[in-house]
Order: sequence, then structure tokens, then C-alpha cells
Amino acid sequence: MTERLLHVAAVPFEAARHVSVLPAGHRCRALHGHSFLARVRAELAPGWAPFAGAETDALRERLAEAVAPLDYADLNTRLRVPTDENLARWVRDHLALDGVESVGIHSTRDQGVDLDADGHCHLWRRFRFESAHQLPNVPEGHQCGRMHGHGFEVILHADQTLAEDQDMGVDYDRIDTLWAPLGAALDHACLNDIPGLENPTSEMLAAWIWARLKPEFAPLSWVSVYETATAGCQFDGSSYRIWKEQRFESALCLSAAPEGDARRRLHGHSYLLRLHLCAPLDRVMGWTVDYGDVKRLFKPVYTRLDHHRLDILPGIDQAAPGALARWIRAEVGDALPALDRIDLHQTPGCGAVLSWGPQGPALPV
Repeated sequence: MTERLLHVAAVPFEAARHVSVLPAGHRCRALHGHSFLARVRAELAPGWAPFAGAETDALRERLAEAVAPLDYADLNTRLRVPTDENLARWVRDHLALDGVESVGIHSTRDQGVDLDADGHCHLWRRFRFESAHQLPNVPEGHQCGRMHGHGFEVILHADQTLAEDQDMGVDYDRIDTLWAPLGAALDHACLNDIPGLENPTSEMLAAWIWARLKPEFAPLSWVSVYETATAGCQFDGSSYRIWKEQRFESALCLSAAPEGDARRRLHGHSYLLRLHLCAPLDRVMGWTVDYGDVKRLFKPVYTRLDHHRLDILPGIDQAAPGALARWIRAEVGDALPALDRIDLHQTPGCGAVLSWGPQGPALPV
């Protein structure tokens, strides 16, 4: 597929609302508040930012301007029905920006919605459970062959298709109800003892959840499983995608910035890098790619990034997120042929997404 570079930004805001279209007695019919997070992914035209390398910061500034009227406001004075999906539409309209790929709203850490370029919404809800497991088919000496445990997190994504006369589709409480029996079975259990999870990799767990929820919940579109805080898998009923996160601490200066701009001075970031890979399922191992292999194969590139000055790397001009993502692809592509997307955030939620495969759902910040 053709390579695409998207810039991403995230901005928080505090607001109150009540959602009167919910059933009588629902807690969200009362006036209440949230610490919201708005996000945008956009394919920006060349020259849109004030200088090369300023795209991420300029996009964040545009998003901050758009959501400013919502900050410390009663959302019902801005929108007739201030659901998360309607808020996403409001933000998209007030961005007034060409090339927007998606707009997201988190109303809490554990729930939100993503609105795509075609006006289509996907709702998501996050759950957690604490379990033990071991992988029976790994080579001798592999750490995952020993019995161990994780605080797993699962995100259920729902296709939010609304008729023109509808104010609301799937409610988060509906997803909670569907998840409850599965969560009870998985929590404080040894996953290997559960029928169907004798080889409980992230991929097998995602497929197991899908098989039990999809027949009774047609809107289910993706299941995301975080095995750890830095690694996980997504399944859409037919294909698997995994990701592996790493963080690195690095310095840079943007020489294209004008005189007097702080970004022209030497400064630094704590970067978050997420490598996405798509590969066929190995039916024996129960995984697509071993997370440990991803980390090992990426290490030679990682050591050139971590605790180094990025703008003097060979072959790079401006060490902005988009250019860095392209540099990383060039350096690691041969070692990781299943790699098809790189997310690189220089600050939380702000950076670039370089993809040459299916986008998949946006992961929460």
C-alpha cells in the first residue's frame, strides 16, 4: 500500500454535561463532568505549518483553538445532545482543517469514540482483569514458557452506525453488560485452564473474546488486548495486528525554526514509539510475531535513538516526528518485514503516524 504520513495531536478540556436521551434513571441524565481529551489525526498539506518540522505543534495549536469554547463549559449550551460522538463531530467542524483522517474524544481513560473522515464512528470501552498464563509451545528456556501473570486490558470497539433520526446508538452500559460474564471468567484465573485458551497468547485471547461476543453483539468491530502496558494485539474477526511500544529519551533542535523560536535551541523529548506489525497467525505458536523478537530486532536502531541527539543522525534533516518515523522505517524495515505502521509521539498524544498498511483503530493515549 502507499505510504501515508499523518500528524496527530491531543488536547484536554474540562466540561460538564447531561445526556437527556438516555433512559430514565440513568446516571448520565444528571449534570456531571469529565476530564475530556480531544484527538485529531490529519494528513497535512506541504507548507501548512509555519516551518518544516513544526507540523505537530501547529496541529496541536489548531486543535486547542477548536476546543477552547468547550473548556470549563456546560456542553449542553453548545450541543443539543452532547454525547461523545456528537462532541467529535463538533470538534471536527470547528477545526476547519483539510485532510482530517479522524477525530477522537475520550470522556474517561476507559471510554471514547473515534470519528473517521467519512463521518463514521467507532465507540470503544476498556476493561481490565488480572490473570496467570504460560505458553506451552514456546522453545525451551523462553520466559513465557514459565507460569507468570499480567494485568491484562481489553478494549472492545463498536461500529456506531446511526440513522438520521437517532441521537444515540450503542451505550457504554450495553458494552459493560456484555463484557461482565467474560470478565468474571477471566479475572483471577489461570487462562490455560479455560476451554479454548489452552495456548493463551494475546492473539488467541482476542479471538476467544471475539467468538463469544460477536454473535450477540453485531456492532463489535475490533478486540484489542493489552498483554502488558507496552504490547498487545488487535483482531477484527479475520486478521491480527500486534504492536510493541518502546520509549527513548533524546535531544534535538529544529534548525528550520526562525530566530528566537525556542525549538531552534537544543532541547529534548521523552518519545513514545509504537511499532505495528501484521502477519499470518502461526497455528502452532498461537501468535503472529513474538513480542520479544520485535524488541530484539529493533534494538540496533533503538540504541541509535535513545540518549542521543536526533538531528545529527545520518540521513535526517529535521528531527520532527514525521521525518523520524520515515528514518526508523528505512533503518528497520528489512529486519521487520511485517512492520506496516509506526506511531511516534514526542509528547503525550502528539506526533506522527506513518503507515503503509491498514490503519486499524486508534489506540487510546
